[in-house]
Amino acid sequence: MMKKTFGKIYLYLILFFLYLPILTLVVFSFNGAKSRGKWGGFSLKWYKGLFENSSMMQALYTTLIVALLAALISTVIGTVSAIALYRSRPKFKKAMLSLSYIPMMNSDIVTGVSLMMLFTFLRMKLGFGTLLLSHIAFCIPYVILSVLPKLYGINMSIYEAALDLGAPPLKAYTKVMLPELLPGIVSGFLMSITLSIDDFVISFFNTGRGVQNISILVYSAKTGVNPETYALSSLMFGAVIMLLLIMNLKDYKKEVKRRNVR
Repeated sequence: MMKKTFGKIYLYLILFFLYLPILTLVVFSFNGAKSRGKWGGFSLKWYKGLFENSSMMQALYTTLIVALLAALISTVIGTVSAIALYRSRPKFKKAMLSLSYIPMMNSDIVTGVSLMMLFTFLRMKLGFGTLLLSHIAFCIPYVILSVLPKLYGINMSIYEAALDLGAPPLKAYTKVMLPELLPGIVSGFLMSITLSIDDFVISFFNTGRGVQNISILVYSAKTGVNPETYALSSLMFGAVIMLLLIMNLKDYKKEVKRRNVR
């Protein structure tokens, strides 16, 4: 009983310290005063100022476009790579998986500088294209590691039965394996979006003049973080929460259907 109570208290403390800063951020995004230590009444002027700030809206647009494109491309490449690794020989699979871990364990500075040197060596002009390519590069390993465990959980006899019944390999993959892999694919896609939006170091080294995302914009602000940044962060946090609620609601409906079938 004591262990259970202590465990709950410990969990609540962790959640408190994790979400208190976010709650503070959201509250002060509605603060009428610019000072962070003074409450000036409820106001939406920072949200209005956010949408009137052209540089911040441009940075937000770049951030979202890069995140969505990088997540989409890395999800396709990562899923195909995971399937190829699953069907490869054990020694080759082990070697490639070890190589896949390196970008994840590597320092962001090392990854950012090495990619910048590669683009310079290839005489590629730093800008939107190099920013997108660098984000794709560091997102692919996370997609592979999200999809690969799902492959090990699939009953391959179903896929082989589809082939025996005359289905082409591509159709067998899309109709039999893809639905089973979908949770891992979606997980890798969402993780890629989160990593891309959150990244600063790799973006800083691989972007050019006139192209910046939210992280670079906030870092380069000479006047410090302004309340409009609080409003933007609150909107992004709200979007993530809504996305998680929608996904959990879908999973809950699927679970209810399974129980009803049983």
